[in-house]
Amino acid sequence: MGPEGLITAVRQRLGLGRLLPLGEAADGAWLAEKAADTVLRQAATQVAGVGLGPLRIGLADPDTAAAPAVPPPPGALPPGPLRIEADFIATAGGEPLPHRAERLRIALREAASARLGLVVTAVDLRVTDLVEAGQEPVATTAPDEAGGDGLEEAYADSAPPEESHGGPQEGDWAARAAAAATSVAGVARLTHVLGAPVRIGEGHVQVELATAADHRALAVAIAVRRTVAASQDGRPTVTVLVTRVE
Repeated sequence: MGPEGLITAVRQRLGLGRLLPLGEAADGAWLAEKAADTVLRQAATQVAGVGLGPLRIGLADPDTAAAPAVPPPPGALPPGPLRIEADFIATAGGEPLPHRAERLRIALREAASARLGLVVTAVDLRVTDLVEAGQEPVATTAPDEAGGDGLEEAYADSAPPEESHGGPQEGDWAARAAAAATSVAGVARLTHVLGAPVRIGEGHVQVELATAADHRALAVAIAVRRTVAASQDGRPTVTVLVTRVE
């Protein structure tokens, strides 16, 4: 890989943000923070009188994180309850600010659980600005999001050749795993932000994909794990990484 290719790869990886545990340790799935951010911002627009600012998601208590049941994606957070931290601006006057903050907190927590499957036990909010009554608070994003995330290349071409290290037979297993994954309802496409969409290892398969917005990401990931395992000889362990919710 040349210097330009390496720079692109680093930008794509950083653009994903943290790789968050999706569901419980036994579920063997992770979700890119960038994908969660998109869904949570959509939920925040339903709360009148607030505009969501920079948002981060991490472990609520790293000391209580569990050991993953399957090999995690490189750099992924270990399974454990999550904490959402976010800034927001609000209109002055009207409904008391604590009430609006609570409505925003509920909207974020419910979207994280119902639409994604993230286990969120805390939502910390901070008011950063007030705007005059009658003005619509404009949502803002973190500075590193303003220039784009560098992921469009990886999403645009959804199925490059699967990664294979063991010759034709292993390449066939990767193709079978890819076909099994894309047959699952709610899989929008395979993605390749971290490399090939399907990675075959010794007794293990990792699948990277995008889910449809009208399906719960965790439910899709669990179905993909089961279907991909059934497509392989020896029933390997399977890890799913959701990089985008479309």
